[in-house]
Amino acid sequence: MKKTLMNDMTVGNPGSLILRFSIPMLIGNLFQQLYNIVDAIVVGRYNGKDALAAVGTSGPLNYLIFSLALGLSAGISIIISQYFGAKDEEQVKKGFATSAYVIIGASIIMGTLGFLLCRPLLELLNTPENIIGQSVIFMKISSIGVIGVGTYNGIASVLRALGDSVTPLIFLILASIINIILDFIFVASFGWGVAGVAIATTIAQLLAAIGCIIYALINVKILRMSIKEFVPDKHIFKKCISLGVPVALQNSFVSCSNMALWSVINSFGDTIMAAATAANRIEQLILQPGMSVGVAVASFTGQNIGAGNIQRVKKGFNASAKIMIAFSIIMLPVIYFGGGFIMRLFTSKADLEVMRIGVEALRVPCFFYSFVGMIFVSRNLISGAGDVKVPMFMGFTEVVCRVVFANLLSGQFGYKGIWWATGLTWTVTCAVGCARYYSGKWKDKSVIQTNGI
Repeated sequence: MKKTLMNDMTVGNPGSLILRFSIPMLIGNLFQQLYNIVDAIVVGRYNGKDALAAVGTSGPLNYLIFSLALGLSAGISIIISQYFGAKDEEQVKKGFATSAYVIIGASIIMGTLGFLLCRPLLELLNTPENIIGQSVIFMKISSIGVIGVGTYNGIASVLRALGDSVTPLIFLILASIINIILDFIFVASFGWGVAGVAIATTIAQLLAAIGCIIYALINVKILRMSIKEFVPDKHIFKKCISLGVPVALQNSFVSCSNMALWSVINSFGDTIMAAATAANRIEQLILQPGMSVGVAVASFTGQNIGAGNIQRVKKGFNASAKIMIAFSIIMLPVIYFGGGFIMRLFTSKADLEVMRIGVEALRVPCFFYSFVGMIFVSRNLISGAGDVKVPMFMGFTEVVCRVVFANLLSGQFGYKGIWWATGLTWTVTCAVGCARYYSGKWKDKSVIQTNGI
């Protein structure tokens, strides 16, 4: 890897750095969402709305299974970014070696649990009988693929902590292309249905993980070490767990909130489920800029906290907030008036009702995009500073709000209340994150300064 791919974010214009870092992340996330969307389009067009609904209702459960590995990846990123900002290369190496053991172990545990518990969890979500069989197949195969997802996100988190968002992008694009090709081969040609979609994603993620690891070990000088050096450091291991578990719980809470929402959606039948699945795929695509800026904010914050520059962190927050609010204003009319055109990609001409309801599901939340954007900014800044318990509380807030709002509003207004529940949940969660930022209590949570590892 060329030295320029590693990015010292403790110097330079904060807004420009965050944007430059975010753009490769955004492109990678868009490709990732692209193959998620293609998954939905392929099964929806070739296997009908039941298959589309099966993929959709499995989504929150898959995220729950992935959440531990993803959370631990975030904990690793916090540690490595702060040491990199403090110019401590030895600790960066120890953090990288330790992360391999943490991620692989977590992936094996969560994959096994997901494989064994998928049917009871789907039954808990009130998944209809005509869909649950396909959902179980999709989840079992996806659980096997957790090792690829966890490993890729682990190495990607390490590289991003070092300021390199380009290398993960390259391998994610390759994985996306492979996934799309395999979707059409396995589903359209072989007729494997939801199993084909899950197998395609599993293969693509595993190849991305292997390729990213090999490339990083060969080309990133700071990560090169002998086999003898590749041993876990017990202090960093403990810190990975103490930082990663709250983030994993935050991810789990978010997943649980989505599961609570899907439990309500499922009660309205397969037409609403199919419409919500398509709308959710589109919504996830729209949220990618916020997620990308959020990851950039986390790395930016971690490096500058490590360098002891609090004022620079604040400048990064202000720049990121402006970016997210501007994007939200632009996307509101695009989705409100263009939602019908986008929904046509997911449905056949015979499913006009699915398309109509899907448009409704897009139009209401689009008024709340600025709030969800600020969730990404505030939550990642706080996490990057090492203040990981508050993001966990934000995840818990999402669970409570989605359960209360979804049940209350759907009881009053039918399935239309579900779309409002999403927007109101974003609003309350945003308020929690911003309140913590403006309190300033995250400033003294540095991993290095307060924990002495």
